[in-house]
Amino acid sequence: MRLQALSATVASVPITLFGLALVTFLIGRVVPIDPVLAIVGDRAPMEVVERTRLELGLDQPLYIQFWKYLGQIVSGDLGRSVMTSNPVTQDIARFFPATLELATVAIIVAVLVGVPLGVWAATRQGSWIDQGVRLFCLAGHSLPVFVLGLLSLLLFYATLEIAPGPGRQGVYFEGMIDERTGILTLDTLLAGDIPAFRDALWHLAQPAGVLAFFSLAYIARMTRAFMLAELKSEYVTTARAKGLSRGRIVWGHAFRNIAVPLVTVLAMTYAGLLEGAVLTETIFAWPGLGQYLTVSLLNADMNAVLGATLVVGLIYVALNLLADLLYRLLDPRVR
Repeated sequence: MRLQALSATVASVPITLFGLALVTFLIGRVVPIDPVLAIVGDRAPMEVVERTRLELGLDQPLYIQFWKYLGQIVSGDLGRSVMTSNPVTQDIARFFPATLELATVAIIVAVLVGVPLGVWAATRQGSWIDQGVRLFCLAGHSLPVFVLGLLSLLLFYATLEIAPGPGRQGVYFEGMIDERTGILTLDTLLAGDIPAFRDALWHLAQPAGVLAFFSLAYIARMTRAFMLAELKSEYVTTARAKGLSRGRIVWGHAFRNIAVPLVTVLAMTYAGLLEGAVLTETIFAWPGLGQYLTVSLLNADMNAVLGATLVVGLIYVALNLLADLLYRLLDPRVR
């Protein structure tokens, strides 16, 4: 039965990917942007427009267009960007590492702060500590991320002048480091350039901090809810009656049980960071996938928009599947 459930989960992935491809295709056909005019320009002669439309196959029925689009996706061809004149896959490979770096640092900070904060609040339910954590989570989860970003720039960069400006690196260090992985902090370490590493880390601090604050509020809130439910369980009461220490009860027993649902929360939060960094990257001029998607949309570059959207969807599906597999691995009841 458990094997059947796992097989059903894995089998649902192709169906999900097919639905994702269908949705992105329909988005490209529904939006009021003519991909032909985006390529040739709105002042091109009508014969050029019609010839381009025929070359792209846009005169054919939608089901034929979708079948060709599906074949291109399977072969790894997401089309060519009008804005950069490069294959979309090449652009995504160039911009995605910056988003990966930003989201990974943010989720690490959010987990290291949010999980202990949620546990701490749950073990002191009703106290001023618990009320303070709940207020902190409410503020972090309610404020829009673009407001947090603008406030951060206003306070730390413009007013206090203790943080660098927008961008991924200072002007002095631009072009000095060979991009081996595309993750700048790692590339600077591989190059052995400590000043460049500090500069990259310093530029990373503000946008990663904004995303981390937004995420850790949700993680802390969910951790607190999970922990409160576990602390009311009968085995916790029995453990207290046996004289076990609070630390052993909380971290040795209760936390092990909430680790299972918490894995799903963390995986989905990480996926949200990878796709939700659009506004943060725009505010901090961070050259990642979010900024690439925004600029492409403003320039009516639909191949780039659909390609980036498809990649984000693939990330969501992959992390969701990973969370499900980890859930089954950590919880012996569903193995």
